Amino acid sequence: MRIKNILPQPNWILSIVADDGRIGNFDVSPYLKYEAFQDLQNHTEFIKLSNGGYFIEWDCGADLSTDTIEAQWQVLGKE
Repeated sequence: MRIKNILPQPNWILSIVADDGRIGNFDVSPYLKYEAFQDLQNHTEFIKLSNGGYFIEWDCGADLSTDTIEAQWQVLGKE
């Protein structure tokens, strides 16, 4: 999976569009208990992210691979 577009939402949800047209949501909240993701508890920090295509990275240094996202995201449909 390659990420085409990503949009942070309230409640630590990422709305994601994959390059194959799938659209879905990924819940980051279970990761907030880990040290690498603790800065993201502040929603201002959560929205400061970059799309690396095969990963998502936040300004604080936390990141998620598309393998992790694809294994756990909720697919809602296609573009």
